[in-house]
Amino acid sequence: MCGIAGILTTESDQNHLERLIQRMQGALQHRGPDDQGVYIAPNRQASLAHTRLSILDLTPAGHQPMSTPDGRYWITFNGEIYNFQQLRSQLEAKGEDFCSRTDTEVILKLYQYMGADCVKQLRGMFAFAIWDDLEKTCFLARDPLGIKPLYYWQSGSTLIFASELRAVLASGLPEICLSREGLYGYLTSGSVPEPQTLIEEVRILEAGHWLFWRAGNVHQSRYWQIAFATESITAPEAITMVRKALIDSLQHHFISDVPVGVFLSGGIDSTAVVALSRQIQSGALNTYSIAFEEKEWNEGDLAQKVADKFGTNHTEYKITASMGRSLLPQFLDAIDQPSIDGFNTFCVSQIARKSGMKVVLSGLGGDELFGGYKSFQNVPRMVRLGQQLQPLQPVIAGIGMGLERWGTSTRLRRLGDFLQQVPSPVVAYRSFRGIFSHWEACQLLKSYFPDRELPARQSHKLDSDDLPSWEDEVSHLEISHYMRNQLLRDSDVMSMVWGLELRVPLVDRTLLETIACIPSQLRLAPSKQLLIQAVPELPEWIVNRPKRGFFFPYEQWMQAEWQDYFRQINCPRHIPLKLWYRRWCLAILQHWWRSISR
Repeated sequence: MCGIAGILTTESDQNHLERLIQRMQGALQHRGPDDQGVYIAPNRQASLAHTRLSILDLTPAGHQPMSTPDGRYWITFNGEIYNFQQLRSQLEAKGEDFCSRTDTEVILKLYQYMGADCVKQLRGMFAFAIWDDLEKTCFLARDPLGIKPLYYWQSGSTLIFASELRAVLASGLPEICLSREGLYGYLTSGSVPEPQTLIEEVRILEAGHWLFWRAGNVHQSRYWQIAFATESITAPEAITMVRKALIDSLQHHFISDVPVGVFLSGGIDSTAVVALSRQIQSGALNTYSIAFEEKEWNEGDLAQKVADKFGTNHTEYKITASMGRSLLPQFLDAIDQPSIDGFNTFCVSQIARKSGMKVVLSGLGGDELFGGYKSFQNVPRMVRLGQQLQPLQPVIAGIGMGLERWGTSTRLRRLGDFLQQVPSPVVAYRSFRGIFSHWEACQLLKSYFPDRELPARQSHKLDSDDLPSWEDEVSHLEISHYMRNQLLRDSDVMSMVWGLELRVPLVDRTLLETIACIPSQLRLAPSKQLLIQAVPELPEWIVNRPKRGFFFPYEQWMQAEWQDYFRQINCPRHIPLKLWYRRWCLAILQHWWRSISR
């Protein structure tokens, strides 16, 4: 796991190339404290930077940017390729020799053989750039599910890219202008939806896409997308398929030349990861969790009970309100783009890294793949209600407008937003998951863009073909929106700020492709029944406990020890901020914008 950056240009004045790439590299130093390197092409059309966190082949042979022996191809790579050993064997069978034991070299030589199609062979999380010094081209790619980020900015013939937005901005080339579209997406969803960022003209390469640069011209293409297709599969067959796929994914995610730990929250997903890890790892296994003094939020005892059952070396990090407040300045500095999440990963990553870990596994992804959220029941219910009310339009739309503007609760305002649109799973999902309604977001935008036209309601459609069921559509949305734009992005930034690699074995392309054919009534049965049946090692006291997300006691803390951070929030009086996540959303945005624009 590393940080990458690069500059591609045909500009005649390239004397500042070294200075710019070093500034970008410096902004990524926390992602790779073990080594760093810079490559500048002889014609000075390309400069690549790398900061390394050594996980595979800890020797200097893993140094990046890395080149082929003839010096034609150069790569800077962030991520892990879990099937690199199989790919290496295939290349060796063709007579290829290797100078290292890294997955980086496998990608480089696979590109040499296959060009852009190499990404279809890679299993893992990745963002990389490969410069061809003969053809003077650069190929950039991002993994199918968007685990690793890749930001870029283009002006004229110049394109710059990096693992974090802060590194793109560190070049000094993009103008620091707030993006209206990015901010609207943030206000309505709690995170910035790709390909937008909060900075005008800076984009994130979408998951499952590659980008090709030649002489200042850019071509972009999608190479993978989510697809669900129902086949005739019985419940016992589905259970067997899921278990086999889970164990296969975990086996691949344990590939490392350093120890691998597990984040353990005491929920079904992380407990399943620990339980199945014990089918693979018989030796020492380190687990990490967060606990609180507040009993209604504390799950530390449950995590410890799981650790005892499966014989792990468990470390608990108890966070008090005052301790959390002392960590807030570091957390705020770590934010690359605001969201309404991230602090939990920031805290537990700190304790894992301080205990000597470089790699940890997380149970992230189980809810999205196996129907663990309330959205799987509530979104179809909202669509059915909306369809029943359609004959009463436009009366219903008028009622919706009134609810959105004057509703006494956040839920009523989001319902009003929904009632003004043609009902569909996408519309219902965005209203259900929303932070501020469309009208509220527009009112908030006025303080940032007083002279700009306000956005219209977004067009709502999925970026894939028709799916077999509404529940499959919800799964697609949870994976491609909430998980990708918020959970994965925060997990990357908040673990890497401590120099920790966070792996997500439930967010695996092969796993998803394997179980995608299971009918939704089995795969997405309420309370993650299929996952539970596939992992019978799960204790009953985990399975039978009420479903609840992992949350900090933000409400109490924001009213007490943390109140000085959340007291002054710029917001029109007619927009309620009673719910903590609305106050958090605006306060974090204000802090980030002040720090980035000063």
